[in-house]
Amino acid sequence: MGAMATKKRTMSDSHKAALAVGRSESRAVSRYLQALDAQRPKRGRKRSIETVKARLAKIDQELPTVDPLNALNMRQERADLQRELDAAESKVDLGRLEDEFVKAAPGYSERKGISYSVWRDAGVPAAVLKRAGIGRGAA
Repeated sequence: MGAMATKKRTMSDSHKAALAVGRSESRAVSRYLQALDAQRPKRGRKRSIETVKARLAKIDQELPTVDPLNALNMRQERADLQRELDAAESKVDLGRLEDEFVKAAPGYSERKGISYSVWRDAGVPAAVLKRAGIGRGAA
């Protein structure tokens, strides 16, 4: 059965390095886009941290006295508010993420064929694309 031995393939160092660069660029682009999305204004009236905390306290106070269905809905509201509070209190260094994006975006954009207009549709400011060297004729 084993007359033909299969040769084990190995990746060259340059191929491994190219993969590492691609992963690094992807991480930088992903983190920046996530930070932009998190900072995008939401619809409706913006709540302050104080009003979110006050609503959380009110839910905790009322929860033991409500019926099971309302308790379920209040638990979900509490989870949503806690996530909102955590996001509001965590400080993202957008400047650092932007700098990483500026370094990574040209290679990522070229490799993936991402055009200037698609970057803009994703919410990346024109000034950031300009810093990255991605112009209107890119892609």
